[in-house]
Amino acid sequence: MEKSNMAVKKEKSEKKPKAPAKKVVAKAPKKEKAPKEGTEVLDAEETRAVKEAKETRVVKDAGETSELKGDLKPDRYWEAVGRRKTAVARVRLFTRGDKGIWVNDKPYGVYFHTEEMRRIAEDALKKMKAQERFRVVVKANGGGLHAQAEAVRHGTARALTKFNQDFRKRLKRAGFLTRDSRMVERKKFGLKKARRAPQWAKR
Repeated sequence: MEKSNMAVKKEKSEKKPKAPAKKVVAKAPKKEKAPKEGTEVLDAEETRAVKEAKETRVVKDAGETSELKGDLKPDRYWEAVGRRKTAVARVRLFTRGDKGIWVNDKPYGVYFHTEEMRRIAEDALKKMKAQERFRVVVKANGGGLHAQAEAVRHGTARALTKFNQDFRKRLKRAGFLTRDSRMVERKKFGLKKARRAPQWAKR
């Protein structure tokens, strides 16, 4: 007779030896190194210094933000860009401060060294009789000085129309609002200049 399934299971369970219980050994706590003499005082001083630095930084940042929000408001201005050939002039008109024209942080009389270029730069203000009314700050780059002077005139005229739309008619009639787009034509391959061909020799 074959053994029943229950009997087989009991025999197997009886044959398996029980594993011995693991002994739990409590680990000894690690010994902390005793601090050297004087280190505690240094740590306290460092933490105090860090706290003071943070506090001063917070106070400084708060002061800067309050100044930006409060008294130190930027001056109002009217801005426009003038162009001529490859010269570009960014013009800003301020009603506050010393009156005059400054180009690249220099008085326009120093920056433009000929009388003709100075006249061109101030033409738009002269036309509207507003020389003693504005402080004009210009950032000019590209091209030559003559082209920059015409770019300053163009930018000043545009900024004046933003300040007062009634100025537009007179400035337009004078031609100061027209963008003069004439530029030097590029040189072509095989030619001396844009159109100048090499001299032809028969023999």
